[in-house]
Amino acid sequence: MSAHFISANLQVMGVVNATPDSFSDGGRFASPEQALAQAKLLIDEGADILDIGGESTRPGAREVALEIEIERTVPLIRAIREFSDLPISIDTNKPAVMRAAVEAGATLINSIWALRLDDSLAVAADLGVPVCLMHMRGTPRTMQQDPVYDDVVSEVYDFLAGRIEAAVAAGVHESDIIVDPGFGFGKTIEHNLMLLQSLARFRALGVPLLVGLSRKSTIGKITGKPVEDRLFGSIAAAVIAAMSGADILRVHDVGPTVDALAMVRAVGEAG
Repeated sequence: MSAHFISANLQVMGVVNATPDSFSDGGRFASPEQALAQAKLLIDEGADILDIGGESTRPGAREVALEIEIERTVPLIRAIREFSDLPISIDTNKPAVMRAAVEAGATLINSIWALRLDDSLAVAADLGVPVCLMHMRGTPRTMQQDPVYDDVVSEVYDFLAGRIEAAVAAGVHESDIIVDPGFGFGKTIEHNLMLLQSLARFRALGVPLLVGLSRKSTIGKITGKPVEDRLFGSIAAAVIAAMSGADILRVHDVGPTVDALAMVRAVGEAG
């Protein structure tokens, strides 16, 4: 593993959970004012992309009504667009939310279902914006109930390859596709570590690779730390992912992650 492997175009995606039940921040940004303030902070800290979500996807999470999800996300996107042209990702699986968010200024659709629900694939193709296709075993309510794989790396790889093919067939340009192995979504700690160890293999898919390990339970289990104390473990995971070929890192703590990556990149470029 070499610091030279860090993508020259590596981007940091800052997370804004406009929900009252996020696993990572416990609803700290549930109000419009709090969410907007957090977005401004992440931009100031060096985020390259903002990921806006109005529905928690933590293990056991219940579905949120369409109107509520739009109410939580669309006004926030409009408010951000008043002062920033930074790329904005809408983290949703509902086609109507996708349309409303893109109309408000979102420039990327982030789908934990890999656009498998309803007519989301056709809607994404029609909207013509980049999409992120994530692997998930089961549903948010059931995904952590004893997930089993024969070969987690091969199965996740094959799933993502299939979703790329489906997206292209539906009219999404391959150059607009990003994939995410889905750390923590229907995987045990062992599965997550195997995926991270083999992350470079996913480069063969030929599309950008997004990794989201920030504050997740795997880090908590390894370090013994609660979610609010997983900064250092999250930074270590981000650096490992970057050095293994990730193109986008989805993180909650943008400033510290940006600083860590700057150091790794400087070492790789030295001499």
